[in-house]
Amino acid sequence: MSKIYNRISETIGNTPVVKLNKLAPEGINIYVKIEAFNPMGSVKDRLALGVIEDAERRGELKPGQTIVEATSGNTGIGLAMICAERGYPLVVTMVESFSIERRKLMRFLGAKVVLTPAPLKGFGMVAKARELAEKHGWWQSRQFENEANADIHRKTTAQEILRDFEGMNLDYWVSGFGTGGTVKGVSEILKAERPDTKIIVAEPDNAAMLASGVNQERDDQGRPAATHPAFNPHPMQGWSPDFISKLTGDAFAAHGIDELQKVTGEEAMNCSRMLAQKEGIFVGISAGGTLAAALKIAQNAKAGSNILVMLPDTGERYLSTPLFGNIDVDMNEEELAISKSTDAAQFA
Repeated sequence: MSKIYNRISETIGNTPVVKLNKLAPEGINIYVKIEAFNPMGSVKDRLALGVIEDAERRGELKPGQTIVEATSGNTGIGLAMICAERGYPLVVTMVESFSIERRKLMRFLGAKVVLTPAPLKGFGMVAKARELAEKHGWWQSRQFENEANADIHRKTTAQEILRDFEGMNLDYWVSGFGTGGTVKGVSEILKAERPDTKIIVAEPDNAAMLASGVNQERDDQGRPAATHPAFNPHPMQGWSPDFISKLTGDAFAAHGIDELQKVTGEEAMNCSRMLAQKEGIFVGISAGGTLAAALKIAQNAKAGSNILVMLPDTGERYLSTPLFGNIDVDMNEEELAISKSTDAAQFA
């Protein structure tokens, strides 16, 4: 049923759950929650709304105050949307190696994008955001440690899952992690309301930081004090920054995660392509990685199991990345042959 909304932020959430009909193994039901249906195309729209509304309620964020955040892109895009809607200037810091689509989208929405050197990785962009906040008195949304990030998932994402699977078994919930907000918020609710559901968290095989432990030093405000030694570069942008966030560490320490599943970058990209070409679902590399983890879980799941997979963003964020490396711009040989096989005179 159609509805008229008063502002774009009201359209965030209530994303669809869709059953996979071709990629799931026989006897196993795999469902995907497609966060690309959020207005700016990712799960981070929820985070952006959650942290800003929380700061507004508490009086911490003043009208017209500049917001600054470190982001791999999706959070910045979501924040840019909310800031445009509510009149907050936005400055984002982002590692220069992330896809150019992301920085262009943020700038198109009115944000300022400060790029940080690739060798400094995620920790470098976080340090830059903190430096700018302290120097200029800007409000820092602190997505990696802000409890409002997890709380928006308790209030929305988790509740949507409970509603959609009411009267059904939900054997596994599978997600990647970046800030940890989705994992912490959803896992807390599922552990309380659906204790039979196993929480599976995927991470890159060459940046398996949770598998290596979460004993990472933090400063007196809970911020990461150093980059994680287990981190290596990987193509799943937004997944597994080079530090373990406070929110992720909290979920891990509270036994909110039942199993870790490693995936390779190639597995992630293959699954993203299969989702597009076999199911018509257009999502990014991190979504492919989450599905890859779910398919591994499915190999040992009992018959009739229901698996829900979080698909965090749209594939349009990755047009300049290796995900589209073999997609031609010009006609390939097969397309040229199709073109030449037609009598052009019929179109005259």
